[in-house]
Amino acid sequence: MEDQDKLEILKKLLLTEEKEFADSIAEKVEELSKIVHQKQELSHKVDPIIDDKLEQFVEEIPKTLGPTITEALKEEIKNSQDAVVEALFPIIGKMIKKYIAHEMRLLSENINRKTKAAFSFKNWFRKTRAKAQGITEGDLILSDYAKPRLMQMFVIEKNSGILLADYSPLSDGTIDKEMVAGMLTAIKSFVEDAFEGGDQDLELIEYELYTIHIQNFYSYYVAAVISGAYSMMFKEVLEDQILDFAQHNISNKELKNSALFTQKLKKHFADDIV
Repeated sequence: MEDQDKLEILKKLLLTEEKEFADSIAEKVEELSKIVHQKQELSHKVDPIIDDKLEQFVEEIPKTLGPTITEALKEEIKNSQDAVVEALFPIIGKMIKKYIAHEMRLLSENINRKTKAAFSFKNWFRKTRAKAQGITEGDLILSDYAKPRLMQMFVIEKNSGILLADYSPLSDGTIDKEMVAGMLTAIKSFVEDAFEGGDQDLELIEYELYTIHIQNFYSYYVAAVISGAYSMMFKEVLEDQILDFAQHNISNKELKNSALFTQKLKKHFADDIV
């Protein structure tokens, strides 16, 4: 065997292994290329289906999971009433404080209007009385306001919180009455539900200079916002007047006619309660 033949045999032995290795790499690269290509092709077909399913899932979540989540929240609130009260108290407090601050501004405006009112015998008598007592007329008006006084009265449907009628002898009616009615109903329901008191109803809310007297009836309740000293005597007189008004003026006709209801409420409580 010549040297040339031997060299050819050696080259074949060496290159065969290298060729097999190169062929295996090429085969693997081709397989990977097919996989990538197939995924891209599959993605074009599958992605729209997945997007549709996701949209359908998002739309159906409130219907399918909503009742379950609501029930779970109710159970959690029931088992953690102290924590719920602690969490909601600052929020409710801010709402009440905002309402009170607004009413205080209205009260201040009323006082200023009274001091700047045109001459009348009542104004002259008040000025004379203030001078005799050595105090300013504004202080005398403020002392008058320290007496229990009806600031606002609401008649509100119990379950819905809808305002049925309202009357205010002092306010200009600039407050959002429907919002206040809803807020009072929310506070009332929250307190009654938060404490296991059976069928007992919330009857009084005190906040700084104001007392909200609540008188409950079957399908509605009356909320009277009182400024000044809320005494037991005033409470009894107020309760009697509300009961008297309900007995003689409230029927299904009034409950369905807000304008008529408000007119009767204004007529009945136009005079000072005490």
